[in-house]
Amino acid sequence: MAIFSTFMLIVLVVLLVAAIMSIGIYNSLVSLRNRFKNAWAQIDVQLKRRYDLIPNLVESAKSYLQHERETLEAVLKARNSAMTAGARAAANPDQGSNITHLMEAESVLTGSLNRLLAVVEAYPDLKANQTVANLMEELSSTENKVAFARQAFNDSVMTYNTAREKFPNLLFANVFNFQVAEMFEIEDSAERSVPKVSFSK
Repeated sequence: MAIFSTFMLIVLVVLLVAAIMSIGIYNSLVSLRNRFKNAWAQIDVQLKRRYDLIPNLVESAKSYLQHERETLEAVLKARNSAMTAGARAAANPDQGSNITHLMEAESVLTGSLNRLLAVVEAYPDLKANQTVANLMEELSSTENKVAFARQAFNDSVMTYNTAREKFPNLLFANVFNFQVAEMFEIEDSAERSVPKVSFSK
């Protein structure tokens, strides 16, 4: 009887230790996931600011760029696609496909903005317009903030993914559906550069 009691006590202690470890691992994964979701929220704020600036820039440039309607429309179309993808990513940043779709949409938007900026360079009166200059300065500042927020997000994702892949965390991650998180990166080196335009007369 004493042997059975000792055995049962050992089993209970092992189960208790396993339960405590499981709770600790689960809570750790939740904390890390929430950290990268919070980091995503910082990107989302800056992207929304960027999306708000673009229509103002297009509207300000429209009267100067009568013959560049296609370029202006391409920027607005790309901006709307990026906004839609951004809303999906903000709703569920731990779904890798949402981040991938946003990266693709942002690449198209960056390319469209770069084409617009090249056109702006060809119009001295537009470059000298104070409203356009201010909007471009704000857009450039926002791009820098997006870059900093993206770095913080990617650092948080790397920490989460590393913790998720360690043993025994991996077992719990699979059971409780902690998915691998996607980093927010821009592959093309040309797209990594912040759109810039010179307003010197």
